[in-house]
Amino acid sequence: MKKLLLSLGFAVLVMGIAGNVSADSFTLDFEGIGNLSKIGNFYNGGAGTNYGVSFSDNALALIDADAGGTGNIGGLPSPDTAMFFLGGTAAIMNVEDGFDTGFSFFYSAVVDPGYVEIYDDLNGSGNRLAYMSLAVTPFNGSPDPTGVYSPFLPIFGMEFEGIAKSVVFGGVIDKIGFDNVTFGSSVPGGATGSETPEPATLFLLGSGLAGLAGFRKLKK
Repeated sequence: MKKLLLSLGFAVLVMGIAGNVSADSFTLDFEGIGNLSKIGNFYNGGAGTNYGVSFSDNALALIDADAGGTGNIGGLPSPDTAMFFLGGTAAIMNVEDGFDTGFSFFYSAVVDPGYVEIYDDLNGSGNRLAYMSLAVTPFNGSPDPTGVYSPFLPIFGMEFEGIAKSVVFGGVIDKIGFDNVTFGSSVPGGATGSETPEPATLFLLGSGLAGLAGFRKLKK
């Protein structure tokens, strides 16, 4: 099966997100986090900007192999780093102060679909405020022919009522990656607003190549 992390010559992403109730939009691009390092508290008093956002232990950063990392990725909206997860069925992002509008992001999943859920309590608990199923994305290596998980496609504006405190990024481990998680805007950072194929198109493109999925992963 295709995976994000390339390892031992086989093909095997990282993610992070942020949010406070604020009129200003901001984007988590995961740049500056080491390859395969835990995102953890990078955006919660760590080395990154302090947005009060933390991630579960299985959420890792992944750097494109072309930039010296081990990521089987390309076509990212920000230079070289994305978020993925190893272990479990999802990565969780906690936002203790909460957020209430304008949640968007990029993702790539060339083999298996994924999903994103938004909850009104920490650690994916409480009431579910929103759910989005993420279709399989195109497998074409564009614009980076050396990265199978390329390009990353934008998701515009998950809408919900209430104050959210956690986001669940779900799918198959090592087979879905996220980048440029944006709060306070329906357009993810780096997107133009006109580059997302229809979900049915994404499914057809992905399923037509499902037979090629036997060994590819996000991580090299």
